[in-house]
Amino acid sequence: MPTPRLLRIAAIATGSLLALSACATPPDSGPSADSDYCAVMVTNSGGLEDRSFNQSSWEGLERAEEEFGIDAQVLVSTSESDLAPNVQAAVDTGCGLILTVGYELAPSTAEQAELNPDVDFAIVDEQVDGPNIKPIVFDTAQAAFLSGYLAAGVSLTGIVATFGGGNQPPVTLFMDGFVDGVAKYNEVHDARVVALGWDKAMQDGVFTGDFEDTGKGLATTQSFIDQGADVILPVAGQVGEGAAAAARDAGDVVIIWVDNDGFDTLPADFRDVVLTSVLKNTGDAVTEIAKQSSEGEFTRDAYIGTLENDGVGLAPYHSLEARVPAELSAELDGLRDEIIAGTLVVTSPSAPE
Repeated sequence: MPTPRLLRIAAIATGSLLALSACATPPDSGPSADSDYCAVMVTNSGGLEDRSFNQSSWEGLERAEEEFGIDAQVLVSTSESDLAPNVQAAVDTGCGLILTVGYELAPSTAEQAELNPDVDFAIVDEQVDGPNIKPIVFDTAQAAFLSGYLAAGVSLTGIVATFGGGNQPPVTLFMDGFVDGVAKYNEVHDARVVALGWDKAMQDGVFTGDFEDTGKGLATTQSFIDQGADVILPVAGQVGEGAAAAARDAGDVVIIWVDNDGFDTLPADFRDVVLTSVLKNTGDAVTEIAKQSSEGEFTRDAYIGTLENDGVGLAPYHSLEARVPAELSAELDGLRDEIIAGTLVVTSPSAPE
């Protein structure tokens, strides 16, 4: 017979309306028989296997279960109407930690945290104020700066591009860093690489309007390709898979993924178009915060992932390593060291504080 944990995972995979489904029905009413502490995660409307921060956050909570004996549970939201009921259902479990993922869940997180002051709440990718709420945020502009410099350095056309799913701080933070990295490359090399899709000064650019429609990602990326772009950074969750498809079909275009390593999380036939990924090490942060909560050491102080604490970074180049000259790689290492040292400051109005 499957273990309780395997049953929970099976419920997610099949989308059933059992304890861990996408409805507001609560999961197990309390800790499992083999654990005296439980934590419940509520996804945003992108679902669990979004190849983005829902998936990474859940992997972190699973790791907390494996390493620290915390009973990890999840409620999967598939639409906006699931969000508030799922946070309520998470509270109803009686678990000690409620982990919510994304800006969509900010109102429900704030409301339930105020109503339940003895419960620990953490929210990924959004800053919500409350005595029992811990924001888990990332200064992705730092790593995206490196990706923009890299993109400019490997581009054969002298045109690169970025687009987002929506004009929101966690998205535009990547885009700010990316275009600033391109500008830095131009400064250092007296080059004129053009970055399409984002105007940092105006804080406006190209957005698909959602994070799930891969067709929009394909069409948006094809438009950039038609303008000559050959390195593209989609900051749009699952929409980015459409960008990967457009790059693959073009044959001479590569993408830079975000949040996790797209070489590992995207379908295998996209591996040859993933130059690198701007990483948010969400899983590590979630694991540590779950441990702190279970040990009574939870604080409201925001976790801010940076290059210095390895909360953000660039993934390996994998099969495209040959496209990155040793000189360019050395420049990127130097820039990373400067950012960590504080001699090079990457700014964005969306940077977490």
